[in-house]
Amino acid sequence: MLLALPGCTTIGSTLGKPTPTDLIERLLMVSSQRAFARLTQPDGFWDSTVARIDLPVLFGKPGTRVAKVLKSPLFRDKLQHELNVIAEDGARVAAPLVYDAVRGLTVTDALALLRGGNTAATSFLRQSMGPSLVNVMIPELARVMEATDDPLVNQAISALTGVNVNDAAHALALEADNAIWYEIGAQEGEIRQNPETTNDPVLIAALKLPK
Repeated sequence: MLLALPGCTTIGSTLGKPTPTDLIERLLMVSSQRAFARLTQPDGFWDSTVARIDLPVLFGKPGTRVAKVLKSPLFRDKLQHELNVIAEDGARVAAPLVYDAVRGLTVTDALALLRGGNTAATSFLRQSMGPSLVNVMIPELARVMEATDDPLVNQAISALTGVNVNDAAHALALEADNAIWYEIGAQEGEIRQNPETTNDPVLIAALKLPK
């Protein structure tokens, strides 16, 4: 029995032999689902070896009050951790956008992507989506920042001269966007190396073919 990915047609069961585009869709869907499952769990960004977010540049501009506060390693680490936690909410609103993009993906040379490097499909998808994840995350991250009762975040934002919550959310969204794509790419690489973990016979067969 072929694996039916959530929200996807079961490729190959009724449509005959899957095309290279079908296979890229399957690969990206599993990769992104795994990535978002990891990133949206508690401390998902923080515990990831590729997706942990550094403090956005906005928070470390020389001469600002917040830059002086960040000289304390303890404050800096705690603020960084809290921003990684907030990023989880951004990932939750970004996930459906990625899934929809995968389902509607148009690929001119899918075979090249299938035979490409470990993150070939992820890089293609990211390029096709442009800044859409950043744009969808900004309002959600701003909402969470405004609602947070964490004194570290509130102190850091209030110390940013001439910067409002939307600016801080934008800065974090840019970092979260990079982190999300790094995680999806890492998952794609793992699947390419060990396709058996997908339990998808069609994908396994395709990725096991000699390049």
